[in-house]
Amino acid sequence: MDTGKRDARRRKYLSLGAGELVAAAVFAAAALFFVTPRLPQVQDRAALWSALVPLLVVLMAAGLYWLLARTWVERVAMPRGVAITYSVLRIAFPVLLTVGLVGVVTWWPNNVGVGVLFTAVWVFGAVEYANYFVVRLAYPVSQWFTAVGERRTPRLVTDMRSSRHS
Repeated sequence: MDTGKRDARRRKYLSLGAGELVAAAVFAAAALFFVTPRLPQVQDRAALWSALVPLLVVLMAAGLYWLLARTWVERVAMPRGVAITYSVLRIAFPVLLTVGLVGVVTWWPNNVGVGVLFTAVWVFGAVEYANYFVVRLAYPVSQWFTAVGERRTPRLVTDMRSSRHS
């Protein structure tokens, strides 16, 4: 085992995990302290949280994945229990996203711009789900168009598959 390579991956995973968790915290805090107080209608608040909750849950699960992956990276396969948990989440998240979208549509804000903003938040959650469970979408800007076209398997899915074979 190359300790230097493992240490570098562990640092990268720490950064990715902390970044996803901080992003979730920032979105939640912004919604709680800045956006929700400015929404006059209860239906507007319901639409906001319908869009935001799926995003927050996906970000938290992603952040936890990266932090957990630090324990097995370059050593062993993903532990079976973790793989089963993420396999269940892979099925549960589309349901959560669907419920969130139904909430956004049901409680569509009176202000169209606010509705579009909430829809964009929901889309961001769907894109995050796809990035972790369907096809890798996160690349440096300079490589994005080329790399996305390669349709690479997300690291989480690769780890889940390696767990089955160990």
